[in-house]
Amino acid sequence: MHGYSRLGTGRSNATPPSSPPSSPRFRHGRGKNSGGRATKQRMVERLVFMLVSAVFRRKGVLLFAPLLYISGMLLYMGSLGFDVVSLKNTVGVVVHKRTPPGSVYRSPQVFEKLWPFMEAENNGRANAKILYFGIMQLMMAWNSSVHQGWKPCVDKIISKTELPKSSGFLIIEANGGLNQQRLSICDAVAVAGLLNATLFIPIFHLNSVWRDSSKFGDIFDEDFFINALKSRVDVVKELPEEIRQRFDNNISNIVNLRVKAWSSPTHYLQKVLPKLVQMGVARIAPFSNRLAQAVPANVQSLRCLANYEALRFSEPIRMLAENMVDRMVKNSSQSGGKYVSVHLRFEEDMVAFSCCEYDGGEEEKREMDIARERSWRGKFRRRGRVIRPGANRVDGKCPLTPLEVGMMLRGMGFDNTTSVFVAAGKIYRAEKYMAPLKQMFPRLETKDTLATPEELAPFKGHSSRLAALDYTVCLHSEVFVTTQGGNFPHFLMGHRRYLYGGHAKTIKPDKRKLALLFDSPNIRWEDFRMQMQDMLRHSDHKGVEMKKPSGSLYTFPMPDCMCKQAEPRNENSNTTGLV
Repeated sequence: MHGYSRLGTGRSNATPPSSPPSSPRFRHGRGKNSGGRATKQRMVERLVFMLVSAVFRRKGVLLFAPLLYISGMLLYMGSLGFDVVSLKNTVGVVVHKRTPPGSVYRSPQVFEKLWPFMEAENNGRANAKILYFGIMQLMMAWNSSVHQGWKPCVDKIISKTELPKSSGFLIIEANGGLNQQRLSICDAVAVAGLLNATLFIPIFHLNSVWRDSSKFGDIFDEDFFINALKSRVDVVKELPEEIRQRFDNNISNIVNLRVKAWSSPTHYLQKVLPKLVQMGVARIAPFSNRLAQAVPANVQSLRCLANYEALRFSEPIRMLAENMVDRMVKNSSQSGGKYVSVHLRFEEDMVAFSCCEYDGGEEEKREMDIARERSWRGKFRRRGRVIRPGANRVDGKCPLTPLEVGMMLRGMGFDNTTSVFVAAGKIYRAEKYMAPLKQMFPRLETKDTLATPEELAPFKGHSSRLAALDYTVCLHSEVFVTTQGGNFPHFLMGHRRYLYGGHAKTIKPDKRKLALLFDSPNIRWEDFRMQMQDMLRHSDHKGVEMKKPSGSLYTFPMPDCMCKQAEPRNENSNTTGLV
């Protein structure tokens, strides 16, 4: 809907009926107090002119730079953009506020326009008896020439030496969801190695958002973890009796060494190590993001070892996840056992947190206000907090709907024979929003369709264990699609790079561009498809990417955790080396 206001409401008696409407500028100047208004306007104009002249004479133009920048941004975002439309047979104008391109959710209208063309393509292939198009597209999704031939080489990077005498026991508390806990565990291994400490199996903090009471052994294989690290870091399940008695068998009685986020190795050596040696035990809680990204190679290698080799899921999770992958492969027989996985972040809390608007009207706004207040009490009602859904959408911050994901994939060339696995929590208004995705991809699966209710029963109420099932099925897909960021896709992209020769095999859409395309109800199918295929090629190009100094090896394992495979020395050689 467009808001409007009327400027000028009457007709001057002096104007003949046959004359055209007078200019609004002069019309407002007529009538009572018109002379006073004109005088005031001239005074204001003179004052502004004098002020600007004074500033420029004193070469103070830089003082206006921030104001000009902000004004430009506001104009770009549409905050000050208006369409002025003259009305026939009336005196005055209607001023319509112009919404900036990409700021309104119009994807259903775009889908209505493009769906016949999607159907026509499917019918055309069927009539031409073009078989196995799905496998062709999956096979061609990634350009093999982009692959750089990277191989895991943690064993080569890590030198096997006898462990020095322990400086004491390190206790950490991991908080957050599955992959936030994973990050804390791997950083704890690195810090324990740095301090020559014995690591106590990490404690999982009960998070108010995730509400998962699982312990380390419920999610990860403890014995495998301990054995995989034994040559570098000593890990124990229990503290010695002497330490337990000293603190009355209560770990919370141990002094908590508060460590700032992204602390350097030097901080740990200078501040934490002396207290660890003195007390024989040190506790750090919380331990999320408590180690800097840039650390020495020997410390970085411990992160590699922990994340990519030592951490594997517990047997109950692993067994069911492997069965789910097998079932997904069987269901994808028409595409050679290959499938697409999508991490879909369209749960109610994600939609609420994004402060984006869709097509639910007032009821949606009311539900989102309730959800925000329930999970983030008062955070979005603080004084000065401005929520601008349109600006969020233009900036690519809105979660993609299932409909938008489906249109994107169809535009990239994945047809209705493609098997798709959706990793997600409880989708907001699932019956409404999932319907078009299922319409575009009938071979759609979730953990609830791949596993029986009896198989899932032990995992219900444990979000991290359910996320581990999703993680495994996504890890083994031919194509992974990330839609909203977060730890889940970041860790998954790194893990996929580690397994697939350095290539993430991940579609990471340009959501700013998508916002513009999905706000174009008249877009032609050929143009939309071309834009989507360009986006797929860009994701392919960015699939192999080296870690930058400030980057995370959990997303970019090269070159810290992987080595580039050398080219064969001659044509008859079948051997390659690692460099």
